[in-house]
Amino acid sequence: MSEGFAILCPGQGGQHAAMFDLLRNDASGAEILQGYALEQRLGHPLDAVLQDDALLFANRHAQPLVVAAGLAAWQVLRSALPAPDLVAGYSIGELTAYGVADSLPPFVAIDLAIARAGNMDACLHDEPQQGLMSVSGLPVAEAAAILQQHHAYVAIQTGFDTLIAGGRSADLQAAGRQCEGAGARTSSLPVGIASHTPLMASALAPFSTALDGADFHDPAIPVLAGISAQEIRNKDAARHCLLQQLTTTILWSACMDACAERGITVALELGPGSALSRMLRERQPHIECRSLADFRSLAGARKWLESRIG
Repeated sequence: MSEGFAILCPGQGGQHAAMFDLLRNDASGAEILQGYALEQRLGHPLDAVLQDDALLFANRHAQPLVVAAGLAAWQVLRSALPAPDLVAGYSIGELTAYGVADSLPPFVAIDLAIARAGNMDACLHDEPQQGLMSVSGLPVAEAAAILQQHHAYVAIQTGFDTLIAGGRSADLQAAGRQCEGAGARTSSLPVGIASHTPLMASALAPFSTALDGADFHDPAIPVLAGISAQEIRNKDAARHCLLQQLTTTILWSACMDACAERGITVALELGPGSALSRMLRERQPHIECRSLADFRSLAGARKWLESRIG
């Protein structure tokens, strides 16, 4: 492949009150969004969730909203574009990625996101104080060693000296103080569960049942598995990876490298937020990457892509 086009699907954390504005201001997007029946699925009026950070960042709302935003945007964009060569999703974004790859119908992907969030939230019954923390400025191996000392975990590897840590809140705070003493910068993230760590072990069985009952198909487009950065091309492997990522470190830095190795030259990050496009530009500067957040309309994003990939 001499050149290629990738879609990136973000995780939670970048939600904001205007995250559906591009869709609502587009006739097709508004119709698609309405068809998702998010108010019925979430049990709250959508605008009430968007205007209240306590609701918007609650795991049970955040995960399905992120999936819905990404898939609705892609449903609008895809009509005028060739199929991407590769799709990659960050955390819950991997579920979005299988929707983009036509492995899951949008409604099924959103419902799986609701089930996933509920199964992960149930892990808080035994360990109620959990969270995620960003760590930057230390080599990953050094930061990981400090985390291990405090019974915390590397949840997501994002760079040579950046990662997301997960664990019990007290353990993260202790590890954070030691990391800062070694010269790192740390910051708590607005996520109340220790995603991608062994603390999610009790979510495996119920989410496995949900995945087994879902209307899965083999991906029409290769999807990068977050736990390995390998291409997934069949539904059984997709189910396995979506399940195992609950308790296993996400190798996002390896996923970014895999995009470069597979000849990707253009990438678009579906909303909300722009963290993935920023990270990809920093790690693989030859890949031209933008986020939907950079555009004032879905038509503008489509026009940019058309100009880059013909």
